Amino acid sequence: MRLLTAAEQRELDRLAASAGLPTRVLMENAGAAVARAVAALQPRKVVVFCGPGNNGGDGSVAARLLSPSFEVYTWYTSKNLKGDAAEAAKGWTGEHADRGIHGGPGVVVVDAVFGSGLSRPPEGAEAEAIRSMNAARERGAQVVAVDVPSGIDSDTGAVYPVHLAKADVTVTFHAPKRGLYLHPGADCAGRIVVEPIGIPRALEEKLDQPACDSIDEEWARDHLAPRPRNSHKNDYGHVLVVAGSPGKSGAAAMVCEGALRAGAGLVTLAARPEVLNGLMPEVMTVALEGGGPLGLKDLEPLKAALKGKSALAVGPGIARGPETAALIGALLAQAESTVVDADALNALAESREQIAPWVRAAPSPPVFTPHPGEFARLTGEETERVLADRVDAAVKAAQRFGAHIVLKGAHSVVADPDGTSAICANGNPGMATAGAGDVLTGIAAAVLARRGGAGGTGDRARLAVFLHAFAGDLAAEKLSETALIATDIARVGLPLAFRRFKA
Repeated sequence: MRLLTAAEQRELDRLAASAGLPTRVLMENAGAAVARAVAALQPRKVVVFCGPGNNGGDGSVAARLLSPSFEVYTWYTSKNLKGDAAEAAKGWTGEHADRGIHGGPGVVVVDAVFGSGLSRPPEGAEAEAIRSMNAARERGAQVVAVDVPSGIDSDTGAVYPVHLAKADVTVTFHAPKRGLYLHPGADCAGRIVVEPIGIPRALEEKLDQPACDSIDEEWARDHLAPRPRNSHKNDYGHVLVVAGSPGKSGAAAMVCEGALRAGAGLVTLAARPEVLNGLMPEVMTVALEGGGPLGLKDLEPLKAALKGKSALAVGPGIARGPETAALIGALLAQAESTVVDADALNALAESREQIAPWVRAAPSPPVFTPHPGEFARLTGEETERVLADRVDAAVKAAQRFGAHIVLKGAHSVVADPDGTSAICANGNPGMATAGAGDVLTGIAAAVLARRGGAGGTGDRARLAVFLHAFAGDLAAEKLSETALIATDIARVGLPLAFRRFKA
């Protein structure tokens, strides 16, 4: 499902009106959807906070539709309503709230103050309304937000100083807004309900900007095929892992296990001899002699090791030296497909201007999997700027380097060189643990390595991100978020995920 910006939603509204579906009709449909969500909570009292724009108009419609069945009050932040919002308000003939009757158990508060178009800090009556809704929730009221919780930037998930702290339910229209899935705004959204309001899906094809999609379980099911009964291990690819160093052999082990648990047919680890002990018995090894950081002296043995391999995973736990970046650049040109993570990214960051030429020489665009700190080093941007608009930052980096970018974090972002992107809504705080990224590197390598199957590198990067996050959720359900460790994602979560998908 496409995730919309505020500008894209406005353009869809305009296109719908041109197709004979006026915004007043859309407002009625939106208000009806909100009314259904509120009624499902079985309130004894409903208080609808309506702002001056069309979001407030949606609230007026919901109040009107709820009033025959519930005790309903409205609180308008402005008397100067215009257009469709004014027309919708005329249809409300019930009581207006005063400041003493909302809040407490059994009360549902409807946040219809601001929608997706907010571009300024809330102030005045709107800020007072937001504070009142937060106070009502603290006293036990449930909150239903209309389209986007007020005070949230619908494009980036940024929050203004005054914002709705938490909705229990957000009813969003036609398609979700990006900010509902990007933190910190995602923390405010609660359960997200997507309601159609009559806008034809075909109109999305007329939008100019590259799409940003959601990666969810339904999407993953369409990209995971069951294994044929007569399949062979070579059908699922052979991953070469270049990872680990003295003191960091665990990173190599977790990449290998992630790849095997994600379905790779064969996995070989190339590392210094002291890293090769204690691995899973299923992992084959190549000893890189000579000691010290990885450098150009390791190129020939690694080129030999890459023969017959369908994917390369490089970076977790490696020791860096002055030649490490050049080695990785040369390996990109040799591997069928590559996942680059951790210290391989940090090495590339030291030769930033060479990254794009090295990527262009690769048989297929590699997948870079940085966390925000690694991303900042790779691009030269401030971490704060990266976190302020993660989709935009990831897309620009993908276009700059010609690589697929997985910007890791709560709700990871995947961006492609063509400008398209996606956000994964799965994952949990328990995955903020040492080695979780190493497991993702292994999963991504396994998905890239598979012979045949649907999707190019971008789709496979998305699938890897989803499998990692979904496996983390399943493992946390079984073990708890606090007790979750990285190997649980591979050993507990991935088997549960694949069993669920019958894959």
